[in-house]
Amino acid sequence: MPQSLSKIYTHIIFGTKYRQHSIDTNIECHLHNYLGGICKSWDCNPIQIGGYSNHIHILCQISRKVAPAKLIQELKQSSSKWIKTKGHSYQNFYWQDGYGVFSVSHSQVKRVVAYIRNQHEHHKNVTFKSEFVSLLKKHQIEFDERYIWDDPAE
Repeated sequence: MPQSLSKIYTHIIFGTKYRQHSIDTNIECHLHNYLGGICKSWDCNPIQIGGYSNHIHILCQISRKVAPAKLIQELKQSSSKWIKTKGHSYQNFYWQDGYGVFSVSHSQVKRVVAYIRNQHEHHKNVTFKSEFVSLLKKHQIEFDERYIWDDPAE
């Protein structure tokens, strides 16, 4: 085949260090736009970006030329540097080391978009911890919860 074609949807999730509620309403929309710009610059079409005060969800169509780990490294590294320039209250902003990345079938894209858009309402009843563990189980990803979270006490 002379041409390489792909259409791979990924749902990326990562949280703030210690799940601190560091993403406030003053910065949230700007952060989502900034993350979308990074995705575009890596030829990874952002479809929906959202989250809550302690984590981010990104649904994107990942480029066939980009490894998910490299994109996520760039998303976290660049956005962390950027957010620290946005005021004194963001000087100690950090992302947690790990992340989750899940495949999404074309038929489920609309459902995942709605899920990401509804994060503020969703997190009135569900913690980020329980949401993330639920997604790991739904996608049948084996894990040891002792190594998911970065809490020094856990």
